[in-house]
Amino acid sequence: METFVLDERPSESSSSRTERAYERLRQEILRGELAPNERLRAADLDKRFHLGLTPIREALARLGSEGLVAVEAHRGARVVESSIAEFTDLMKARREIERLCLSDAIEHGDARWEAGVVAALHVLQRTPLPDFSRPDALASEWEDRHRQFHAALVGACRSQWLLRFWNQLTDHSQRYRKIRLESTHLVARDVNAEHQAIVDAVLARDTQAAVSLMERHLSETERAVLHAAANGTPGFDKRGASG
Repeated sequence: METFVLDERPSESSSSRTERAYERLRQEILRGELAPNERLRAADLDKRFHLGLTPIREALARLGSEGLVAVEAHRGARVVESSIAEFTDLMKARREIERLCLSDAIEHGDARWEAGVVAALHVLQRTPLPDFSRPDALASEWEDRHRQFHAALVGACRSQWLLRFWNQLTDHSQRYRKIRLESTHLVARDVNAEHQAIVDAVLARDTQAAVSLMERHLSETERAVLHAAANGTPGFDKRGASG
């Protein structure tokens, strides 16, 4: 009987290369390294990533299903456009989902959840705010830790569907953070104090206060981005912006 011997030499699978391409492209889009409307040519990306054309195309298709990439027939792919209309709608939806997730988390979160929230705030407050005047700023730990803090707050929400929507909306709102931080008009605010006030209300199980403070926190970020849009931030469709 003929025996077939499998080649056990280590090699990276196509699915693994697709995952790597997906994660790298996703991060570059969320951090603003790939600009809104920028063309995403698979051949050009392969020269940078060295992961193969097929994994890159599959990653682009996956990002297209998440709304981060626009895939156009016969024209390839591009980063989705940043626009005032899209951002306003996005932030309205995020505030609603955040309210539902946070309310449920406060009602059902236990002591371990509380400890996670406090720990996430502690780490965030000791991380310097990102400085976009520096070339390495886009790799700042603050962005990741800010996301982890907000995720900790809603982490005790029992609805996996709500959390899935929360993650998607948070991803999309993150695309606009670079626009806000690069704006010449920075809204005067103490972000650490805002975060602390939210946590204080959460630990007191004061749902009404916590939700109100979170609404204000997200609205301040929206206001800063809208101001940047009204002042002609590159790559941002400012139609509808009033300043």
